[in-house]
Amino acid sequence: MPSGTIRDFHGFKANEDAEALRKAMKGLGTDEDTIMKILTARSNAQRQQIKVSFKTQFGRDMVDDLKSELTGKLEKAIVALMIPSSQYDAYELRHALKGAGTDETVLTEILASRSQAEITHIKKVYREEYQCELEDSITGDTSGYFQRMLVVLVQANRDPDYKVNDVLVEQDAEVLFKAGELKWGTDEEKFITILGTRSVAHLRKVFDKYMTLSGYQIEESIGRETSGNLQRLLLAMVKCVRSVPGYLAEALYNAIKGAGTDDSTLIRIMVSRSEIDLLEIRKEYRKNFGKSLLQAIKGDTSGDYRNTLLLICGGDDE
Repeated sequence: MPSGTIRDFHGFKANEDAEALRKAMKGLGTDEDTIMKILTARSNAQRQQIKVSFKTQFGRDMVDDLKSELTGKLEKAIVALMIPSSQYDAYELRHALKGAGTDETVLTEILASRSQAEITHIKKVYREEYQCELEDSITGDTSGYFQRMLVVLVQANRDPDYKVNDVLVEQDAEVLFKAGELKWGTDEEKFITILGTRSVAHLRKVFDKYMTLSGYQIEESIGRETSGNLQRLLLAMVKCVRSVPGYLAEALYNAIKGAGTDDSTLIRIMVSRSEIDLLEIRKEYRKNFGKSLLQAIKGDTSGDYRNTLLLICGGDDE
């Protein structure tokens, strides 16, 4: 059951929306309010229809017009809303891999939190858009165990959820215990194989068993036994096994807190999860950080950009 904040708009008419948006962008000055209100109240599928209607009626590319009328963070958020979801993930991964430095945070967040079906679709879109394989881009731009864990994730070959074998649960928990806490140095490969290939339901049981065996939460052991990008990726994976909305709520919290907001992360999560589980993310945010996501956004952003995020957020949980 999707628990997004944005759904199909009832009584949707692509032509009327296209006309209203053209009017909002035509002539002197831009009517940002109309742009925000229409685009945050339509599903992504409906926005694609508006885009087609816009071109049909006016012979203009709506996204190009939006880019020329808007600036800064508002432009980034609105343009993100106009990209189909798998294409948006592919685009973010491409930009995280291409250019001067690699943005490991983006790779970790997207590949740890997406389902097998989503990753399969992202790979297909990536191939079509950039004429190369996502895996090749990853191996060309990352290294070591971090790279190997990403490559395993990109295979999207996790066991199906109905496969939970209690004997294997016990074995996996022991293997992880021996590979980490009981070993001088860490056998990273065991962590990579088990965390990357077992089903979510299976791994939840493994984590419980691990706690019984070792007296530690698996997160504590990963924190002690690994470091750097690999550690961050393994921890993200464990958090996503426990709860994807919980993991993304924490990512939003980290993007908002502190000096300066990480707007790229804020926009990416708000937009990419708006039709999937943003209501769940809001719930987790409220539960874990003692304030609502809406209040956090209000306190940390401003202007039309803030209003756009608030509309996507879709309500308060105070």
